[in-house]
Amino acid sequence: MSDAVTAERLSALDASFLSVEGPASPMHVGWVAAFDPPERGRRPSFDQLLAHIGGRMGRAPRFRQRLAGVPLGVHDPVWVDDAGFDPSAHLLRADGEDLDAVVDVVLSTPLRRDRPLWEITIADGLADGGFALIGKMHHCMVDGAAVVELGNLLLDAEPGGRRFGRDDWEPVPAPTPGERLGQAIADRIGDAAALAVAPVRFASPRRMARGARTLAQVVLPPARSSLLNQPGSDRRHLVRLTRPLGELRAVRRRFSVTPNDVVLAACAGALRRFVERRGEVAAPLKVMVPADVRTGDDDAGTGNRISFVFLRLPCHEPDPVRRLRSIGAATARRRRDGAADDLDGAFRLLARTPGPLQHALAHAFAHPRLFNLTISSVPGPAVTRYLRGCRLREVWPAVPLADRHALAIGVVTVAGNACFGLYANADVLPDADALGADLGAALDELIALV
Repeated sequence: MSDAVTAERLSALDASFLSVEGPASPMHVGWVAAFDPPERGRRPSFDQLLAHIGGRMGRAPRFRQRLAGVPLGVHDPVWVDDAGFDPSAHLLRADGEDLDAVVDVVLSTPLRRDRPLWEITIADGLADGGFALIGKMHHCMVDGAAVVELGNLLLDAEPGGRRFGRDDWEPVPAPTPGERLGQAIADRIGDAAALAVAPVRFASPRRMARGARTLAQVVLPPARSSLLNQPGSDRRHLVRLTRPLGELRAVRRRFSVTPNDVVLAACAGALRRFVERRGEVAAPLKVMVPADVRTGDDDAGTGNRISFVFLRLPCHEPDPVRRLRSIGAATARRRRDGAADDLDGAFRLLARTPGPLQHALAHAFAHPRLFNLTISSVPGPAVTRYLRGCRLREVWPAVPLADRHALAIGVVTVAGNACFGLYANADVLPDADALGADLGAALDELIALV
């Protein structure tokens, strides 16, 4: 067998994002990055941006790879080098000057699975003289933290940029279908052996008690029925909102909570306003909050090393201080309990189970009775960064929507700004722009308390 037979296999969590993708639920992680005009000279042309981004992306190994399936579906697919990789096939020029319209079209279009699972659209005709990048990468290959790590490759600390040596990459031949099948069978045998001894490793009363508590937090109480959990289409709309990061920090200091607590409380206030304006009674929602569990042994730029924390979002509470304190107390309990680490351990154990069971669990984990919406916060570059001499101003995230989930809210902090991306199913929430205004009002309400 060739050396390529050891091609990296999708983890169970990565594979789950492929499994739950459907016609109405494309599972790519999206983002919109806005750049100021250069301080001197003209903004870079499309060809210059293509050469810069293509040259840098070509140095990220995972972005030169595609998925190769295993015969008979014995195991999850593996990553193999794409012998025909051409960065220009993944770098597209925006059609039109309306950035909002471009963003919605790009994010509503699924990625092709027969090539590396990413695209970046370059909007180089913006009226302010700057430009924007609209990116999407499949969730099976990156999480939010991995996208930020990719930014470190594309961006520079100085306007002049960095110079790289010659790229002599040559694709490694992909393993044959027979080799992939043989390796998959061997891996399944190893999984069965590891699963057989797992009860011994997890048999201590303390670990079993912690695991039971974490499981209870995941499934109980079930998420209530909500307007956010209706069947929809693949049409997406991204509402973009930017606030000074100092505002969130001021609220954090005043009430001795975390920045993420402030974000969650503001989202709870916004959803309360949104529901009441529709003439409905605001009720608590169940939110899934991704948590980064990377260690020094993990590759920072690829794959998913996330776990999840499930919380009750007190949208029914009219008082903003009580909302904030309730969320702060709940997240502090989850940290003390080690909820994210316990669930990560469960994911690692489930990765050893048979494929049909993993598939069923992936769909169960994306069910609307498990959570109503996702709210995710990711730290971006804290200092100024440039691309071809243009300063990165803002980055708005688009957190993917599972089936029958109409809203996800992401936040990225970039050089003094907190950039909110409210990613909505356009058919279920045609008034998502109003929710963006509600979020601004909820932040103003918290800031007024300071």
